[in-house]
Amino acid sequence: MAQATIDVDALLANGPASVGALFRWRVARTPAKEAFRYPDEHENWVSIDWTETRRRVDELAAGLLALGLAPEERVSIVSSTRIEWILADYAINCAGGATTTIYPNTQGKDFAHIVVDSGSVVLVAENLEQLAKLDSSREAEEQIRHVILFDGEGDGERVLTFAQLAERGRALLASDPGVVDRAIDAIGSDDLATLIYTSGTTGLPKGVELTHLCWVYQALVLDRMEIISPTALQYLWLPLSHVFGKDLLTIQLGIGFSTAVDGRVDHIVSGLGAVHPNFMCGAPRIFEKVRAAVMLASPHRGLKGRIARWAFAVGRASREYRLADRRLPPAMGLAYSVADRLVFSKLKERVGGNIEFFVSGSAKLSSQVQAWFYSAGLVVVEGYGLTETGAVTCVNLPLPPRFGTVGPALAGTEVKIAADGEILVRGPAVMRGYHNDPERTAEVLVDGWFHTGDIGRMDEDGFLTITDRKKDLMKTSGGKYVAPAKVESVIAASIPYVSQVVAVGDGRKYISALLTMDRDNLAKWAARHNMADRDYAEVTQSPELRKTMERFMNAANAKLERWETVKRFAILPSELSVDDGGVTPNMKIRRKVVTDRYADIVESLYDAEPDAVE
Repeated sequence: MAQATIDVDALLANGPASVGALFRWRVARTPAKEAFRYPDEHENWVSIDWTETRRRVDELAAGLLALGLAPEERVSIVSSTRIEWILADYAINCAGGATTTIYPNTQGKDFAHIVVDSGSVVLVAENLEQLAKLDSSREAEEQIRHVILFDGEGDGERVLTFAQLAERGRALLASDPGVVDRAIDAIGSDDLATLIYTSGTTGLPKGVELTHLCWVYQALVLDRMEIISPTALQYLWLPLSHVFGKDLLTIQLGIGFSTAVDGRVDHIVSGLGAVHPNFMCGAPRIFEKVRAAVMLASPHRGLKGRIARWAFAVGRASREYRLADRRLPPAMGLAYSVADRLVFSKLKERVGGNIEFFVSGSAKLSSQVQAWFYSAGLVVVEGYGLTETGAVTCVNLPLPPRFGTVGPALAGTEVKIAADGEILVRGPAVMRGYHNDPERTAEVLVDGWFHTGDIGRMDEDGFLTITDRKKDLMKTSGGKYVAPAKVESVIAASIPYVSQVVAVGDGRKYISALLTMDRDNLAKWAARHNMADRDYAEVTQSPELRKTMERFMNAANAKLERWETVKRFAILPSELSVDDGGVTPNMKIRRKVVTDRYADIVESLYDAEPDAVE
C-alpha cells in the first residue's frame, strides 16, 4: 500500500492508545495464532500462541503491581535476547510501568548510571552475574526495591525468580481479576513506555524517553504498508536493549507475524536452518560476516571456483533488469536459473531456504554487500532511524530496493535536509526528550524537529541517502572532505578478514586506517599459511598477512575517490571491545578513544608522509 494513502491521524485516533492496549488488541484479533517460538533447555523449539502469551504476560504484570509498581515507574532489564525478556517487557507496559533497557555487556559506572539516572525501582536480571553488578554502586543497590531473576534462585522476598513473580501475579488476579485491565486503561499515549540509554561515543549514556505513542504509531503504520505479511515468521536475535530490536516487539503486535527468538549470535546459522524464517533484521556486520564466510569458503581454483565466479557474474549482469522490474532476456534468464540451481540455492539454504528479505539497520550498509546478496537472489533492504526517533524513520521497500538509500520516511513522519546537510526529523515517534537533561533536549529538539547529527541527501522521490555523521567528517590538509563511514564501509566489504575499521586523516595529507581482524577468518588464513600455532597478535603483525592485506586494500581503494583512498594502514594487536572502552555496548566504535589510545601508531602512519593524492 502506498504510504501517501495512509491517514495517520485517523489511524491513531481509532487505534489502541498504549502498548498494553495494542497487546490486548493483537490477542483479540488472533488468539490461536502462533506468537513466539523459542529453544528450551534441550534445544527443542517450543511454540506459544497469543492466548498463552497473554496468560503469561498478565501474570507477570499483576506480579509487578503486587510489588507496588506505580504508573511510569521504571523497571530495568539487563539480559540477552530471550523469550523472558519479551514477556517481561510486555508485562511492564501492561502494568503501566516503563522499561529501561540495559545491554548485558554494560559494566561499572555505565551500569550504575543507567539504574540511578533512570530512577529504576525494579531490576530484571538474566542471572546472578548480572545481579552482581548492583554491588558496584551503593546508590543503585539502595534504589532497587526488588530484583527479578530469569535464571538462578532468589530469596523469595527482595529477590524473586521469574516463576515467583508470576505466582504473586496469579494470587492477585485470583482476588482482583481486573487489576491488569485497569492498569492498561489508565495509560495515555503520551505516557513514558521505554527509556533507552544511548551509549554515546563520549561521556555517560543519555536516556531517551519514548512514549506509548512512539511504538503504537510505528506498529499501525507499518501494518498498513504491507511490507511484512501477517503469516510471516521472523528470526529475532537482535539485542532487545537496542531500539531496533525493541521496536520489532511492538511492530509484531501491529502486524501479527510470528517470531522465533534466540539471541545467541553463534546460533544464528543453525537457528535459521531449524525454523526456516521469512525475514530477519540485523546490523550490517552480520551481512558482512555471512558474505566474507561464503567468499572465503568458496574454492578459488578448479571447476567449482570457475562455476562460482560465473554464477556471480551472471547475477551482476541480471541486477539492472531485476532492479528495474524488467524481464531478463531469454539467454540471461536461462543462465540465471542454472546459476541459482548450482550456486545461489546453496546460499539460500544456509539462511533457511524461505527468506523473502533481510532488513539492515543501526549503521550504514555497504552497497557492495547489498549488491552481492541481490546477485544471489537475496534481498537486503536498508532502514534508518535513531534511538531518539524510535528506530524506524525511513525504510526501503523490498521489491525492488534502491541500493544505497534507506527509503522514504514513514507516513506521518517528516524528514528534511538542513542547509548544512544535517537530517532533521519530526513525527509521532520522536522522543519526548532526554531523561533529566532539559538542556541537551533543547539543543537537539527545535520546534519539534530532532537534529539527528547525520548528514544526508534526498532524491526527487523522497528516498533518503545517509552519507556520514556530521561530527565525523574529516577534512584533509588539501581541503577535501572525506566521510569516514564510506571509507570504512568499503574496506569492510572488500576485505573478508577485517572486523573493525577506523579511518583517520583529519588535517592530514591523506587518509589512513586502523584495522582489526575477524578471529575466525584470520584463523583460516593462518592455517593456510602454516601459522595455526601462533596467536592473534603474532599473526596480525606478520609480513605474510601484511602482503595479503595490501592486495585487498588496493582492491578497496579502486572503489573510492582518489582523495578517499587509504595510503597507509596498521593492523592493531587486538580487537576493540566494550571492556577496553574501544566500542560502545551496541558495538559502535569510539573513534576518539581509539585514536588517542593508538596515537603512536597513527603518527607512524604519517612519518615521512608520501605526497597526497588530490
